[in-house]
Amino acid sequence: MYNLLDGLRIIEASSFVASPTAGLYCAQFGADVIRVDQIGGGPDYHRWPVSDAQDSLYWENLNRAKKSLALDLASPQGRELLQQLVQQTGQFITNFPAEGFLSHAKLSEKRPDLVTVRVMGWSDGAPALDYTVNNAVGYPMMTGVGPEPVNHVLPAWDLLSGAYAAFAMLAAIRRREQTGEGSEVRVPLSDVAIGTVANLGGIAEVLHRQANRPRLGNAVYGLFGRDFVTKDNVRTMIVIVTHRQWAKLIDALDLEFAVKAIETERTVSFAEDDGVRFEHRDALYPLFEKAIAALDHSRLAAMLDDAGIVHSAYQTMLEAAHDHRLVADNPMFAAFDANPSGFSYPAAGAFGTIPQMQRGAARAAPRNGQHSEEILGETLGLSSGEIARLIDTGIVGIAK
Repeated sequence: MYNLLDGLRIIEASSFVASPTAGLYCAQFGADVIRVDQIGGGPDYHRWPVSDAQDSLYWENLNRAKKSLALDLASPQGRELLQQLVQQTGQFITNFPAEGFLSHAKLSEKRPDLVTVRVMGWSDGAPALDYTVNNAVGYPMMTGVGPEPVNHVLPAWDLLSGAYAAFAMLAAIRRREQTGEGSEVRVPLSDVAIGTVANLGGIAEVLHRQANRPRLGNAVYGLFGRDFVTKDNVRTMIVIVTHRQWAKLIDALDLEFAVKAIETERTVSFAEDDGVRFEHRDALYPLFEKAIAALDHSRLAAMLDDAGIVHSAYQTMLEAAHDHRLVADNPMFAAFDANPSGFSYPAAGAFGTIPQMQRGAARAAPRNGQHSEEILGETLGLSSGEIARLIDTGIVGIAK
């Protein structure tokens, strides 16, 4: 936690990954993020992974450092309270539909300088999920070796959309500070996905070649990079990104003469061209497979470290959770006991580190409705009697 956004209050009405991620990142940098959900929790409140007691560990970690207001959003009164809260605050993150009671046009009638960031599926308003957008842009047909498509389990477009939405919120606020004008920024997953494909040269590549990129398994496109197996059966990824690293690698593995023989046979030079190494990987890979298969992983790792070569052994997520460099000795993590699930485990804070500032402690996710009374009283100025009536009539929920 850092307090870079101290004093900024954001209302979040969202579910699943992308929109809650935007609020999470703002909260981790000090914004006061109020998540508004249906009483009892929204559609993602019990999403897997879950604890033995069926508490969502997913929800618990995507909503750290936020406050929770629970409303009956099926009722006119509940919807009106959310509208008033957004209009009072002036900053709103959501993945609710662009039309309806949370449309920017409706909300900005009483708050012209409102900033709304809306995460969407498709730009035309059609629904989409990370996994359906991913297959639409072609990556599953590039992953693995084929012929079947291979879906990855990381919701990359959700996470990128969430990060972009947080950036968009701050950009729109800056514009408002300069002009006094509010705005709605729409962030469709489909545009984030296909835009990223374009930014990485993918659209230009396939149109230029009029062909799809070949499927490469674990090889890295355009570089010398692939997984290799050591003598003690440790699978290790090695990637060469500089010409100096290439020279160091062939020296460390004593492959200078063997590599030179391939260069002579094929009339090429590998010394200063990543693409040439990639194009002739059919000849190079067997040399490196044999040399690495003769070494234990500990020896290989020491050699690669000495040479400044990028490498990493494959490990499971459980192994990663016990990896001291990644978790236990990483200042981003802190042991945390005050989780709603009751399960104690390391909690992640802000990904960025600011050496000039003290990193604040991680904070818990709220329970559904935990801050309802506080928010309605402090933000909307409702009296304790009014709040009690709303609770008694089922318009407002509080944590049990």
